[in-house]
Amino acid sequence: MSPRIGLDPQQVLQAAIELADTHGFESLTLALLAQKLTIRTPSLYNHVAGLPELRRLLALEGLERLAKDLRAAVPPEAATPAPTACALAFSRSYVHFARQHPGLYAAFQRAPEPGDEALAAAAQQVLDLTLLALAEFHLGEESAIHAVRGFRSLLHGFVSLEGQGGFGLPLRTDQSLTFLIETYLRGLSQLIS
Repeated sequence: MSPRIGLDPQQVLQAAIELADTHGFESLTLALLAQKLTIRTPSLYNHVAGLPELRRLLALEGLERLAKDLRAAVPPEAATPAPTACALAFSRSYVHFARQHPGLYAAFQRAPEPGDEALAAAAQQVLDLTLLALAEFHLGEESAIHAVRGFRSLLHGFVSLEGQGGFGLPLRTDQSLTFLIETYLRGLSQLIS
């Protein structure tokens, strides 16, 4: 293979995203990425320090793209007296992202390493948007953390089961998602009534 002239870090990242989304995050290797880019594996080290850095870059890109999508679904002015609408819009956007980018989605499921400020800041954006989606429940700080963890667990469980073909019954999964989130929100509303 001859080296690719003009290959830049963004092209490397985009190729890694395509591979992760197609083959799975855990299947991504430097050798596979080099093959896709038609370069030799050692040439990748001109752009990334290795597989751990590449995975970190995928996590960062995934969190930033998810935050952008969530911000569009639930802008700050959307936290109105219609908490179900905000949380449902958030949920649909979250699940849509995971469907479109399963590799990027898998990349950011672990908490950032201590000291990784960029990754922590990107994760904080998603957390802040999740809190915004649940803002109308006026939960205290501790209850809000529990609520966010529960909300994330519901969405991640839904995404994981759907992605593995776990929903075989002839009902639309989007209807199931709405039912699931509305049921969870009714439970949250009991905490404030």
